[in-house]
Amino acid sequence: MGADPEAGTDADRAVEAEAASLFGLAPVAPHRVAAYGDHRDQVVDIYLPEAEPVAPVPLVLLFHGGAWRAPYDRRHLSPFAAYLAGRGFVVASVEYRRGARDEAGEAGEAGAVDTAGAGSAAGPRAGRWPETLDDIAAAVDTVPGLARGLALPVDPARVVLAGHSAGGHAALWAAARHVLPPDCRWHLASPPPVCGVVALAPIADFTTARELRVCSDAVDQLLDGEERAPDRLPLADPAALLPTAVPTTLVQGTTDIDVPPPVAEAFAAAARRAGQPVRVVRVAEAGHFPLIDPTAPAARTVADEIAHRAH
Repeated sequence: MGADPEAGTDADRAVEAEAASLFGLAPVAPHRVAAYGDHRDQVVDIYLPEAEPVAPVPLVLLFHGGAWRAPYDRRHLSPFAAYLAGRGFVVASVEYRRGARDEAGEAGEAGAVDTAGAGSAAGPRAGRWPETLDDIAAAVDTVPGLARGLALPVDPARVVLAGHSAGGHAALWAAARHVLPPDCRWHLASPPPVCGVVALAPIADFTTARELRVCSDAVDQLLDGEERAPDRLPLADPAALLPTAVPTTLVQGTTDIDVPPPVAEAFAAAARRAGQPVRVVRVAEAGHFPLIDPTAPAARTVADEIAHRAH
């Protein structure tokens, strides 16, 4: 049977509508901004619950997506960060170095987001090796202590790593650093002091993502090309760093075309083979962006999963 010529058109319209909904939201200013390092991108936006908590609350370290490309920064995630804070969390939305160096040695400045889809945009280079991973590691190592030093009402025993798309990779990878070889620059001697990971449409399995050419070959760009991939994949691919013993949830839209479901499914299969149970939550008829769009029902599912991991 031939393909329905209207099906692709309807799917394209749905994707465009989801992206337009998210990127049409006004950025939400944080309650404060704090630095976790000396580089201009080593900062976190902190969002606080609307009411003063009567007891310490979970801290969510939140990593944005955008295929590790410089034009896509934490601003597009700010409505979702504020939404989570409204659900009773302290949220630290993490910035990190992305994209290629310019002639001055810095990443390109963040620019306007293309509402046709941050996850699939070609053009700017994806990632900076090793700086992107340096920053993810530094944020996880530093921000919980920074939050306590700022007298934020956080419970140090309830830190959740969360992230969307490339940020989902960040959350999964950060939870696995104790599995890295001891001589690796990012190695931890023991699992990070977090109570769980919630990864949203994550670039979780690099082999599958490369086969599908996810986000215009973003993984190969992060790794600095195919010739370096064999050496760097074991250090950067969350699916290669299992089991972690860190409770893990994947939330995946069933109609996502930016980071398609097979990427999350491959990670879950690798986890099962390694003997680590992973919770996979499939959101029917949701694409890439509703998971972080506070106006979409999928965002409530995500918030519930974060609350589940935080308790």
